Amino acid sequence: MIETRKYSNLGSADHGWLKAKHHFSFGEYYDAKRMGWGPIKVWNDDEIASQSGFAPHSHQDMEIITYVREGAITHKDSKGNEGRTAAGDVQVMSAGSGITHSEYNYEDIETQLFQIWVKPRELGGEARWDAKEFPKTSRETLSVLASGYEPDIAAGALMIGADARLYGAKLQAGDTVEHAVNQNSYLYLVVSKGRIEINGNILNERDAAAIRDEKELIINAKDNAEFLLLEAE
Repeated sequence: MIETRKYSNLGSADHGWLKAKHHFSFGEYYDAKRMGWGPIKVWNDDEIASQSGFAPHSHQDMEIITYVREGAITHKDSKGNEGRTAAGDVQVMSAGSGITHSEYNYEDIETQLFQIWVKPRELGGEARWDAKEFPKTSRETLSVLASGYEPDIAAGALMIGADARLYGAKLQAGDTVEHAVNQNSYLYLVVSKGRIEINGNILNERDAAAIRDEKELIINAKDNAEFLLLEAE
């Protein structure tokens, strides 16, 4: 089952400094049919104005992944962590038993990012934050960017405390990648740039697909394209 979700049909919010599209119910946007996708609870497509951002606020018992599409975001938290994550790179935060953080766009341009929340494997525990730069050249395979599995972490993926993997790919027009699906998984794919075809379904830039009970994904880049694929149990 592949349910395509057009960017234009997503929930939306406009706070002036922040313009957001919500793939699932979030904040003042509520849709009883979109209360998450299995362990995937939030996927927000945020546009943050220059010299603005999220003031200090708290989280608990959630794995939060940020993928920056354009610009950069600067993180600071109550555990003493601070860092700047630029376009094409990823930061992760395990909220654990509680953490307070801020996320600001100190750049001279708008920052665009995906903010993803995944249910943790266990509640509580020590909060943590990390970030990593990833290659900006074409990745013609599905690269694991963040994972809750030790072999992926040992190979260079950012660690999250969830039974999940976040893949990223940067394809040239005409490239094809294939992915064997774990049958217990919920998968959610969002196109960051360009246009792709997934098992016969066309997705344009910032469109999404909710995937369940597929044995294999065949993804073809119709244009030069970038996308993220989250697979969670």
